[in-house]
Order: sequence, then C-alpha cells, then structure tokens
Amino acid sequence: MAIIGITGSEGLIGTALAQALVDRGDAVRRLDVCLPIGHAGSGDVRIRDSVRRLVAGCDGVVHLAAVSRVLLGERDPTLCWDTNVLGTQEVIDACVAQAHRPWLLFSSSREVYGQVDQLPVTEDTALRPLNIYGRSKAEAEARVFAARGLGLGTAVLRFSNVYGSTHDHADRVVPAFARAALWGGLLRVDGSSHVFDFTHLADTVRGILATIDRLACGVVLPPIQLVTGQGTTLSQLADLAQKTGGGCCRVVEAPARSYDVTQFVGSPQRARELLGFAATTSIAQGMAALIAAFRALSPKEKAGAGFGPLTAQAE
Repeated sequence: MAIIGITGSEGLIGTALAQALVDRGDAVRRLDVCLPIGHAGSGDVRIRDSVRRLVAGCDGVVHLAAVSRVLLGERDPTLCWDTNVLGTQEVIDACVAQAHRPWLLFSSSREVYGQVDQLPVTEDTALRPLNIYGRSKAEAEARVFAARGLGLGTAVLRFSNVYGSTHDHADRVVPAFARAALWGGLLRVDGSSHVFDFTHLADTVRGILATIDRLACGVVLPPIQLVTGQGTTLSQLADLAQKTGGGCCRVVEAPARSYDVTQFVGSPQRARELLGFAATTSIAQGMAALIAAFRALSPKEKAGAGFGPLTAQAE
C-alpha cells in the first residue's frame, strides 16, 4: 500500500483519482481549498504549511491543484500565476525537504502548445502558449523537470479536454451540451469549427495510475499527453449531443476570442509505448454515458446542475 497525496483532490480528476487509488488499496491524503475549514485536507497550495502537512510521509504526490480554466486565468492572471507556478514550487520544495523524497506527478495541459500549425500534435512540438493559463503550465513544467536535478523523481502529464462527470463546471462544453440535449436551452459557442481531442475521465485516471506505477519503480519519463488521437469539432459535438439526448438545444456561434486555441488533436503514440495506455472511450460513448448520468439525477441535483443560456467553454 502506498500513501499518495493529491492536491486539488476535490476537482473533476482529483475525486475520480482518489476513489481509484482507494479501490486498489492505496491510502489517499487530500489538499483542496474546497474542503471545509477544519477538515484535515483544507488548504491552499500557495501556503507552505498546508503543502508540507500534505507531503509529510507520502510515497508520492499527484499535483492537480490549479486555476484550471483559460477564462479564469484571463480574468485574474495574478491568481493564475501564483497558484499554478508558485503553488507548484511550494509542492516541489515540500517534496525535496523530505528525508524520503516522494515522487511528484504534475498535471499539465494541451494549452502549453498554443496555436499549432499541424495535427496531430506530439510531445516534442514546441511550447508556444497563447494565454496566461498555458504560460503558467509551461513554466510549472519547467520547474518540475528541473527538480530532477535535486534528486526528485518527477513526471508531467498533459491533459486534453477531460470530461465525464455531472459535477464538472457547468459551462464546459461537453457537460453544457449534454445538459442542453436533455433539458433544452441556448448555447453560445465561441467557434463551432474549433476541433479538440476530448478525453474521458475514466481513461485519464487509467493513464495517471499507469504513470504512478512507473514513478514508484523509478522510471524516468519524458512529458506524456493523455489523448484519444481523434478530433471532434464543436459543431459535431453539438450534433452528437442532440442526437443522443433527443433535446432541442440551439447553438449560437460567437466570435472567437484572441486567447483561445482553435485546434488540438494529440498523438497517443508516446503514452502507448511508455505507459501501455490507450484511450478506450469514444466521444460518442462518453457523451451517451454523461447524458444518461444527467438523466438519472434527482430533482434536487438537476436544480443545481445549471439552466439557461451559457457560453460553452472548450477548456
């Protein structure tokens, strides 16, 4: 049994990962600003004492905590940088300070590539982030890799449009489309022709677990992206949602924003070769499962799931 700390433990990926680790017999420690005051895991990655309490005695740390949305980063770039970069440095410092240094797995994003010219994107593609969120993730990656020089075992995973839970942000494009397909509504989309690699939550967790197992064995890994290798336009996604859910979602296209990446499809080859990982959930299967999950919500849960016009965000 390993003791594994998770920052951002109450988020989309953190909650699913924590359950998967417990299910296989590992012990999980949590750290998240969303946990109630008084909970042992209540804390902020920007605060040294909170991070060091989490890391002490851990065999490994999965660092998921972040300002995790492009739009939120643009609204408050200082908070984005402080959380994503300086918070990551606090996690690195806490790991290095341990006599038995835990391994560190850092969650990055496809946003580090910026606006690419050619698809599919490989991990060797130059990093040219387009927005503050992407820049913060690229800088944090650099610090995580530099920590290897201090004797820390580290890995970086780049995620791409992870979806698959009714407890996701209401305005993220997959859950927004799924809800609208069931309950009707107007969706304003910034770029219906934009194409992305949508990766199901269950696949993402499997990829993280595979990376954890290799870190625990001392394997040195280059950056790896967890992707399907299949692109879907937002227009295709809307059509799929409507056909699957049978609703009357009306999509209105808005002009693209200057800080938005318009296309990303990743190559899954490195993950397959180094992790034995391949995504198994297609966007059609994932959308059907998510719509079914929304349909099964209780009336109280539906009331809290969000209604009315939304601007659907791809990230």
